[in-house]
Amino acid sequence: MVLSLRFPVALIMLMLGLLPAARAGDADIAYIVSYMEVDPPSAGKVAGMLGEFGKASRKDDGSLRFEVLQRIGQPNHFAILETWKNKDAQAAHAALARTKELRAKLEPLLRSPYDERPHTALAVGPMPAASAGKAAVYAVTHVDIVPTSKDIGVALVKQLSEDSRKDKDNARFDALTQNSRPNHMTVVEIWWDRKALDAHGMTAHVKEFREKLMPLSGSLYDERLYKIVN
Repeated sequence: MVLSLRFPVALIMLMLGLLPAARAGDADIAYIVSYMEVDPPSAGKVAGMLGEFGKASRKDDGSLRFEVLQRIGQPNHFAILETWKNKDAQAAHAALARTKELRAKLEPLLRSPYDERPHTALAVGPMPAASAGKAAVYAVTHVDIVPTSKDIGVALVKQLSEDSRKDKDNARFDALTQNSRPNHMTVVEIWWDRKALDAHGMTAHVKEFREKLMPLSGSLYDERLYKIVN
């Protein structure tokens, strides 16, 4: 397949490595994105379990962020966004009795296996001093690029991240690369409310991104909306 795409100068620079992929000092930071789907009657119970686990985990050594999310419209779907100082800190957390106990308690409530995906930074912004609050809407999107077009897709996602951080009422817009499959990325967005997210989706740069991305995609653009549990 031959693609004819016109890239802005900034996008070409990103592809050539002339613009930073992520902030300086992020090389050692470990990112974990986890998904779980539980039996619908257990959604409330699991939200409570994960909420308490999140509070405790934020106190662990090396924890930079630990966000527990519940999917909007499908409350039996959850996601956890972890950010650790380094892989050793994340491994120490995973080895804790508290972490193993939670996994054991979740096991009989799950509709599918606990899906934990380690990532590294692709294009991340400054870490905010405070959370966006209870009204914030999180969008977590899995972006799958066909391997032969990986570099073009990566450049597009980087550019989207840089542009979108400038949009009104954006609290965070980060792009991460899945460690096991570098042609798979996760985009994490936080908006102050749903109105801000909707306005972002109608901007020219997002529409242009989606148009250019479509012929490169290996699967549907999987955007999922969440609210914060804690």
